[in-house]
Amino acid sequence: MKNENRVTMSKQIKFIYKEEYWFISAFVNTVKVDILEIAQRLENAIKKRISTISKKDAYREEFADDLIQMAKNVSLKCNWIESFDNFPYYNENTNDFYNSLGYFYFEVEYYKDNPAKKKDIKPTLLQQIPFLIKNEIQKEQIFSQEQIYFDIESPIFVFATSNKTDPRDIEWTDEEVFAHDKDLSYWTVLYSGQWEDYSPSLYRERVQNNLSNRLSELHYINRNSGFVYMAEENYERFFNSYMKTNVLEPTARIRTIMFSLREINNSLDYLFLNTHREGLQDIEILEEKLKNLRFLRGILQNTLSMIYNELDYNRRQHYTTVLKHLITKFDLTSVKERVNEKFSLIYDTMREVYQRRSDQDQEKTEKALNILNFLLGAGILADLAELLMISFSLGEGDIPAVILNGTFAIIISSVLVIALIYYALVKYDIKKENIRKTVDGVILDRRGNILLIKRKYPPFQDFFALPGGFINKGETPKEAIIREIKEETNMEIKIIKKIGVFDEPGRDPRGEVHSTAFLCEITGDPSKARGDTDSKEALYLPIKELHKTKLAFDHRKILQEAGLIEKESFFDKAFS
Repeated sequence: MKNENRVTMSKQIKFIYKEEYWFISAFVNTVKVDILEIAQRLENAIKKRISTISKKDAYREEFADDLIQMAKNVSLKCNWIESFDNFPYYNENTNDFYNSLGYFYFEVEYYKDNPAKKKDIKPTLLQQIPFLIKNEIQKEQIFSQEQIYFDIESPIFVFATSNKTDPRDIEWTDEEVFAHDKDLSYWTVLYSGQWEDYSPSLYRERVQNNLSNRLSELHYINRNSGFVYMAEENYERFFNSYMKTNVLEPTARIRTIMFSLREINNSLDYLFLNTHREGLQDIEILEEKLKNLRFLRGILQNTLSMIYNELDYNRRQHYTTVLKHLITKFDLTSVKERVNEKFSLIYDTMREVYQRRSDQDQEKTEKALNILNFLLGAGILADLAELLMISFSLGEGDIPAVILNGTFAIIISSVLVIALIYYALVKYDIKKENIRKTVDGVILDRRGNILLIKRKYPPFQDFFALPGGFINKGETPKEAIIREIKEETNMEIKIIKKIGVFDEPGRDPRGEVHSTAFLCEITGDPSKARGDTDSKEALYLPIKELHKTKLAFDHRKILQEAGLIEKESFFDKAFS
């Protein structure tokens, strides 16, 4: 840079917007969906939502007109970037399976055909459209029935870029950075809410992590947004060839790792919770799920080890500085440690579960085992035959002895068969008792509505479901459904008829759970319905809305058997 063009310690600066990039982490079942087709459909759906933006979507009235103009002049392209192609993740809450982990990558540019308008774009506006898009995905209006699981707990990551400033040609020394900390801070943290009463110390905190090793550049990465400024010539030469590969892509990848670690942690929470509540997990299923989670943890730890190796051996100072910053900013080390602690905790819980199951089964199997051990181990059958032969003074070669031996062989065999049958029945009885029994109620009012609950706990936390629960010991299914409905909805009901027993394998992620469903009618005041115990809320839904409502477990099938919604045909299942 020429010294005569250099600006020093100016009071105000404006960064001119260039373009931006969005990242949305996700699990996908690539066996069930064409991910490239999904990326195209997601792009179309987002463009459609952007086209409907109006003044009511602006979070501040004074920005409404600018927001609408930006929505009318946006260029957007979506693609899928796969981080792990063999990542078998089983969602404990929704009972869904995914095999791939990655992120949807968006190239976004406002006023692409009118660059002069870019100078008017304020950083406060850049968070608005991604915020609206995230809400659209969260409402499950986009791909609610697809085999895709978006990271909707985090904001969409926005990486904004600039290649011009007004005034131009500033050397970004520490002094210059702090001289412009207020203007710069608006760009470095897009999701914090920019308010005029923020203190100078907070502005300085935002701009203290400049990752650039050049005086002509500024690079900032935070948990939900990033900002890169490069002088125009450098931007043209190095942004696509270097910055995307060594700054943007590692950021998106590590954020995806964070998403997966959080989901593994959530899965461990679900498993832990279900081992301490009714509907106890089958120990074999629990072991299989933990084995799978350990496998996923191993994949992530191996990836992190490769990153740490790069830090040890890579000599590109800027790249390793970015990696160290990302590890610190996303707190990867402590998150990994928390996941490992959770594994240890649930292993202890498994031992308790196994001991409880063992104690329950031991008493019932002990008698059967003792009988077999006594008969076979003590040799009582052989001794009995020898004693009888001596009593009759028969030799082994005598004809009556042969007959007698044959008779006693039949007796001995019969006793053994009876003992084995008894043992098998005891084992069957234990297996039968390990099948948990529940009830579900299809509850109608007199206005064509059905009473549903929103589940408070996993599995299917926050999903709509039929009221019901586990049958207590000594309780009949009819007694259980009356009690459960009262507990979960505060409603008194009468049973109209039994719909059926639903015992299809895999209907409940906790194990083998068989449910008896009843068609019921409200007898009290319908307005007194409210959520309680296992339900967050109880609400009425018109029966005609059931076909588009996402339900927990196999409750859609129960409603089909009750005749409230149409059964899927073969073609519906094949092409859904």
